[in-house]
Amino acid sequence: LITDLTLQMSIGIHDFEKIKKQEVKFNINIDINPSLAPIKEKINSIVNYETVIKNITKLTENKHYQLLESLAEDIFFELFKNSNIQKINLKIEKTQIIKNTSSVGVEITKKRL
Repeated sequence: LITDLTLQMSIGIHDFEKIKKQEVKFNINIDINPSLAPIKEKINSIVNYETVIKNITKLTENKHYQLLESLAEDIFFELFKNSNIQKINLKIEKTQIIKNTSSVGVEITKKRL
C-alpha cells in the first residue's frame, strides 16, 4: 500500500510557523500481512488507503507539532492499531520552509515486533 498525501498543517519550532499553516508532504509505504486477502469485496477486510489518509488528516487538523519526528510517532501509533500492518516507511517533508530547497524532512521505518 503506497500513499502520497499533501496537507496544510501547523508544524515547526519557529514563531512564524506557529501562526501560519504550511504545506507538508507525506509518503507512506505500508507492508501488510502477506496472507491478507479481501473477503467478498468487504472494505474492512483489507488495509484501506482511504482510512490511512483520514487518520493522518485527523492528526494534523487541530494540533501544532513542533517536530516532524513527533508527528511521525503519532502516525505510527495510529496506523499500527491495524494488526494487518506489519511495516511502515514514512517520509514527511516540509516543502516550502527553507530557501533554495524543494523540501526538508525525515524518513523513518518501523516494523511490528
